[in-house]
Order: sequence, then structure tokens, then C-alpha cells
Amino acid sequence: MKGLGTIINVLCILGGGTAGYLAGNRLKEPMRETLMDVTGVGVLMLGAGGAMAQMLTISGGRLTSSGTIMMVVSLAVGAVIGELLQIEERVVRFGEWLKKKSSSSGDHAFVTGFVTASCTVCIGAMAVMGAIQDGISGDYSVLAAKGVIDAIIICVMAAAQGKGCIFSAIPVGLLQGSITLIACFLGDFLPAASLDHLSLVGSVLIFCIGLNLIRDKQIRVANALPAVVVAMLWGAVG
Repeated sequence: MKGLGTIINVLCILGGGTAGYLAGNRLKEPMRETLMDVTGVGVLMLGAGGAMAQMLTISGGRLTSSGTIMMVVSLAVGAVIGELLQIEERVVRFGEWLKKKSSSSGDHAFVTGFVTASCTVCIGAMAVMGAIQDGISGDYSVLAAKGVIDAIIICVMAAAQGKGCIFSAIPVGLLQGSITLIACFLGDFLPAASLDHLSLVGSVLIFCIGLNLIRDKQIRVANALPAVVVAMLWGAVG
């Protein structure tokens, strides 16, 4: 069944997030803070590893890098677009609405957890590539694997940041479901270069999320999300 991959992914997030939230309620505040710090470091390494895998290659026995200009331009242009559109503000308002509807008014970390978790599980080539494969042939294997990874990440994040992380299942369902629907009619509409650029820029944004988890000064990652679209367009026309 086409679309099954997104359903599996959403269920994995809901299951992992619920388990993490229930476990987190039993943790004392110092332990929650430590869990937040180590989660941030883990996300940092996840982003750094993904970026390095795309940028570094061995050519002629030497380590070389590529994609630097594309990455910088995509991030800069994407950030300008995101700031003009005020994407983060809109996401935060949606988070506030979810907070009210879910009777979580007393959860001060709800919106932060929702925004952080949503950016973490929505950014990346697996989401796009898996959704396209699901739409073309009904092959949900990539999204099922992503679901397992997301379940672990959201479980830990929910234990540290609370219930808001669980609701990251909503943007995942909307994004991947939309891509799957498009792929049903258009087929594989993205060239390999676009997915490679998406993977690189998306990994950099995940690295930024990790920074936000371990330091006070925050990068408005949601406002930088258009960077992945710029990167994909770069790959399509390059």
C-alpha cells in the first residue's frame, strides 16, 4: 500500500515519544538536564557525520572536500527567505495552538520541544527519498528504517523536553505524505544531485539543532529550512 511508510514512521514517533515522555516524568531535574546535554551532543555528531559523509571524498590518495559553495549559498539564501516568511514564528504559533488543544498549558517546554523535535525528524534525505520510493513503488523500507531511528531520537528528546516532542509526528506525516502523493503522479521527480545536496545542507541544519540543545543562544533553524529547497534546486539545475 502506497503511503504505508509514512504511517509506520508516524507510529514509531508516537510510540517512541510516548515511552520517552512517561519515562522522563520519573526523572529528577538534574538527570533531565544531563539527558538534554548528551542528546544535544548526539544530534551534533549525527549532523556532523552526515555533512562530512557528503563533503569529503578520497581522490588520488588525498582527502578532498566539495559542496562548500553550494552549502554556504543555500544556507544564506534560505535563511533570508525564512526570515522574510517568518517560518519559525509560524511554527511556534502552531506549537502554541497544539499546546492549548492538548491541555498542556503548564508545560513550559512544550513549544520548544515541538519545534526542535519537528526540525530534527523532518530534515534529511531519508524523508524525501523514502517518501518518493513509497509513492512510486510502495517500497516503504527506507521510511520504516527512518521510523526506527526517529523513535529512538524522539524517545530521548521527549524524556528530556517533554510532551511537545511527540507532536513532531504531525509535520512528519504532512511532509512525507505530501511527497508520496506527488511521487504517485510524477514519479521520481528529483535527480540524485538534489538528494545529495539536500543531505549535506540538511545535516548542517541538524548540527545547528544540536547546538541549540547545549547552549543558551539559539539559532532559528526553522527560518533556515528553505535552505534545503535551495540546495535541491541547485542540484536540479547544476
